[in-house]
Amino acid sequence: MTIARWSPYRDAISLRQAMDRLFEDSFVRRPEGWGEGAERRYQLPVDVYTTEEAIVVLASLPGLTADDVEIGLEGDTLTIRGEIKPPSEDHDYVIKERGYGVVARTLTLNVPVNPEKAEATFENGVLTLTLPKAEAIKPKKIEVKGR
Repeated sequence: MTIARWSPYRDAISLRQAMDRLFEDSFVRRPEGWGEGAERRYQLPVDVYTTEEAIVVLASLPGLTADDVEIGLEGDTLTIRGEIKPPSEDHDYVIKERGYGVVARTLTLNVPVNPEKAEATFENGVLTLTLPKAEAIKPKKIEVKGR
């Protein structure tokens, strides 16, 4: 039997540990439905830029092919979705860090586009989606005439 001296500070935590715990509970918590056997969801990283003619969306989808990617445009809502298949379970992994599961992103477009003329290309794991702006929104140049 060991006798230990009681210390009031033994169970106290530092302010830094308390703040770390607060932020972890607030921001790092797993979303509902995550856990063993649940479908994992990852937010798809995208870059978006505009030109005078179109909105261009670049999305990184490593490990997928063009057939694995779904693109939907309904009104002003653009959705890009794919699924990275899990690795084979017939191995005894020592380290397993690569993500798998559903990757998706939904964006609200702030300008009207012409979906009939949209083009999507997929090369080296990068999806490039070009959405031409609607004619009504394209900038018009007004010629100034001198007198």
